[in-house]
Parts: sequence; C-alpha cells; structure tokens
Amino acid sequence: MLPASCRRAVPGAEGGPAPGAAASRRAAWLGSALRSAMARPWRALPRARSWGALAGLRARPDKFGGVSVDLAELRRPLRLERAAFGRWLRGAVARWREEGRVAVWLRVPILQSGFVAAAASQGFAFHHAEQGSSTLTLWLGEGPSRLPVYATHQLGVAVQHRLHTSLIFFPPIQTINAWKFPGGLSNPGEDIGDTAVREVFEETGIKSEFKSILSVRQQHEHPGAFGKSDMYIICRLEPSSFDISFCQQECLRCEWMALDEVARTKQATPITSNVAKLLLYGYREGFDKIDITMREFPAVYPGLFYKLYHRELPESYRNIT
Repeated sequence: MLPASCRRAVPGAEGGPAPGAAASRRAAWLGSALRSAMARPWRALPRARSWGALAGLRARPDKFGGVSVDLAELRRPLRLERAAFGRWLRGAVARWREEGRVAVWLRVPILQSGFVAAAASQGFAFHHAEQGSSTLTLWLGEGPSRLPVYATHQLGVAVQHRLHTSLIFFPPIQTINAWKFPGGLSNPGEDIGDTAVREVFEETGIKSEFKSILSVRQQHEHPGAFGKSDMYIICRLEPSSFDISFCQQECLRCEWMALDEVARTKQATPITSNVAKLLLYGYREGFDKIDITMREFPAVYPGLFYKLYHRELPESYRNIT
C-alpha cells in the first residue's frame, strides 16, 4: 500500500479523489490515438509534414495568361500525401481562376506520378509525356480549350496583304509589344495555306486566298514550343474582304498599314519588318522573284497526295519527259 502522503496525490488511489470526466476523456483519446498509430503508422504523421513538403513549390505565370507548376521543385516529395497535394491543388486552382488565369500547366516527374490521379480528379488531362516526366493541363478560360497540341515540331504561318499595304495587328501578350503579322499554329493534318487563311480570318475577320510562301524561319529550342524546333512559314495571301473585325482575345489593335511604313517602323518585330521589305521588292520587281509556289502530286502510297513548294518552274521544264 502507498504511504498516506502519496495516496492523496494519486487519482484513484485508495483514499484519493476519483478521476474527473475530463481526465477520462483524455485517457480515452490517448488510447485511441495510440491504437490508430500502431495499426496505421502513416496516419500518425503530422499534417504539417505534408504541407512542409509543398514549401518551395511555385506557380510561374507565363506570357499567355497561364501558370506553370513543376513538381520537381518539391523538397521532400516522399513526405507529401496525395490527399494533401489534392487539397493544395484545389485551393490553388480556385485562386488562379479568381486571378483570371486561363490555363494551368503541371509538370510531374516520373517518380511523382502518384500525384497524377489527384490532378486528374480535378479536371487535368495529359498534354504530353517525355522520358522522365509528363505534363498535364487544365483550361480555365472561357469556351473550349485553346491550348496548342503537342508535336515533334511546331508550324506557324502568317501574312496578309493587299496592294501596297499589309494587315498587321498588335497582340495583347507577347515577349515584346510590337506590330506583327496575323497567324498561328497549324492543326494536325492541315495544309500550310489553309492554316494561313484560317488564322487570318479568326484573328482579323478578313477572308483571303493563299498565293505563295515567301520565306521560312527555323528556330531550335523554342520556348513557346516546349523546347522543340519551330518552323514559321511566311505566306502571301490575297484578301477578298477588307473590313476588319478582329478577335479581342488575340488582338489589341489591327489595321492595314503601308508596307514602307511597316518596313521602317521601330514598333514592328524584326521578322515583320524584313518580310515587309521582301513584299516591297515583290511589288516593284515582280512576285515571281520572291514567290515559292505550290504544286500537288500523287504520293507513292495509293490514294494519298503531297504538296511540293518551290520557285516557279517554266512550263518547258515542267513538261520534260
């Protein structure tokens, strides 16, 4: 038996006070927590460890109004629970919507692929995958997604003109603020001329007909093409309408401008001013000196055709057999 001096200090001991309700609840909670931790030890990890693993993860805005998140920046990915990542992503997407962001790009290293399901449950979809990672996207803007599809190369087309003038526009979001020719990315299976006609109409409301290719710009490791090579085809189009009705999501301003002014202005991109000089030369000396025209031929594969682009070939040479 405990000494009398001790019996008064120990709850429940003979002669001591009975345990209170609060003490009983604390003891029951402690026992339950210990049993839970022994049965499922990972549940006993403090939630703070998961949130701490998210430290350093940044959303980087891009020039097109979206944000990019790279899970390779996670400091301790093994400590991050999928449920905690899902809660963080849900809150982040809600915040980006409020900020007016139009898209989210989420890069997931292959060893963190377990987080893909949490992203997919919130509407993310695969955009592309490479050897060591996958990239998912979520469109936040109005209407159907306008995000470009992934490809091994990227093809852009541009240019519209009429007599001594050219159609140019001022894009809302670019690396630099400058006049440029209307144009955009070619869809899979779309011919170069068809892309040029479609993009000019979508951006400016001007209807036109493809006439020729003027030049080609090749750029490797293009930041806007996911680090792939970019082929930018400069086309000459002949308009069949002239009243501008430009897309306010893609243009701030759009107007017909004299070619010599486009060639001289400091507010145009370098490729725009150089193509304007090429067009001036064509007007003065003849477009046969600058045009790269197109001819269609049957392919070696039955039922298929291809388009061959080259400088105009005299008929006497065309008919050589």
